[in-house]
Amino acid sequence: MGKIYGYVRVSTKEQNEDRQMLALSELLIPAENIFMDKQSGKDFDRPMYNLLKKKLKQDDLLYVKSIDRLGRNYEEILAQWRWLTREKKVDIVVIDMPLLDTRRGKDLMGTFLSDIVLQVLSFVAENERKNIRQRQREGIEAAKIRGVQFGRPENPLPENFTQIYNQWMLGKINGIEAAGLCGMSITSFYRKANKRKEQQKTLM
Repeated sequence: MGKIYGYVRVSTKEQNEDRQMLALSELLIPAENIFMDKQSGKDFDRPMYNLLKKKLKQDDLLYVKSIDRLGRNYEEILAQWRWLTREKKVDIVVIDMPLLDTRRGKDLMGTFLSDIVLQVLSFVAENERKNIRQRQREGIEAAKIRGVQFGRPENPLPENFTQIYNQWMLGKINGIEAAGLCGMSITSFYRKANKRKEQQKTLM
C-alpha cells in the first residue's frame, strides 16, 4: 500500500475551497499530502498539481472531490486519468462518484467498466459547463433587453455638456477644445457626443 494524497482545485482565487477540503479531511489524508491550486483550469501549468504528479509513486492513492478537478474538458480529463493510472500506476477515487474507484475491479473487465463510466461522466461534465455558459449568455442578453446595465455606472455628464456639444456640432470649437471645456478626456467626449447624436437621430 502506497501513500494517500488529495488534490483540490478552485477555478478562481475568490472561490471557496472548503467543500473539497472538508471531504478530503474526513478521509484522514495527512495535511502535507493535500495539494491545492487556486487558479483557472484553462491549462495544466498548475504548480501544485505538477508537484503532486512528481511525488506520486506506483500504488499510491489519489482522492479528488469531483472528476472535473482533473481537467477543463473531456479530452483533458481522459488524458490525465490515463496518465495517472497507466503511466504512474496510481489508484484514483472520485468522492462524488463511487463508481470511479480504480481499486475496485483490477481485472480487464473492471478496468473496461471504469473507462466507460469515466468517458460518460467526463462528457456529461463538459456538456454541463457548456450549458452553464450558454445559460449565462442567454441570461445576460435577457437582462439587457429588460434594460439592466452591466459594468461600472457611467459618470454623469457635466452641466455644460449640452452647450459645449451644440457648439462643437456647429463647428465653433473642435473636439479637443470641447473635451477641455467639459473637463473630459477626448475619448470620453467623443463617446458621449456620438451617443447624443444617436439619441437625437432616434427622435427625428
